[in-house]
Amino acid sequence: MDERAFEQRVLELEPRLYRTACAILWNDADAADALQECLLKAWRKRGSLKEEACFNSWITRILINECHTLRYRLRRHKTVSFDEAVGDVPAGAPVDLGLRDALRAVPEHLRLPLLHHMEGSSLQEVADMLHISVAAARGRVYQARQKLRQQLDKEEQQP
Repeated sequence: MDERAFEQRVLELEPRLYRTACAILWNDADAADALQECLLKAWRKRGSLKEEACFNSWITRILINECHTLRYRLRRHKTVSFDEAVGDVPAGAPVDLGLRDALRAVPEHLRLPLLHHMEGSSLQEVADMLHISVAAARGRVYQARQKLRQQLDKEEQQP
């Protein structure tokens, strides 16, 4: 993949990648850092991409790994309260605070497949990104919808 093709693909995917980072890290600055590191790593390792058709899932997997690495580093070096950790609303995130809180209540292993599927990724693409089977991706999307629905119903019932 040459520089121009790489740049074009990244520009198309950047908003989606940023939302993925925010779904994991829940902080604008950390999401931006993870995305920047992801793009650097992807550029350096672009030769390892076997099929250009798999670019979206390949770069998303790099981003997810980078988010987990960053979160691990932050936990090791800094102790913050839960309120500090989840206080920032990422740019581009839903402005509905009830929905944001409900999404946070869905475990990450279920939240990521749901968000990608909602953004138009096929179940095969979700499975490739997360290194799981298509059946597992389908199951996680289903479970995430159930949990999200439960959380929203719970919030709706509260005065």
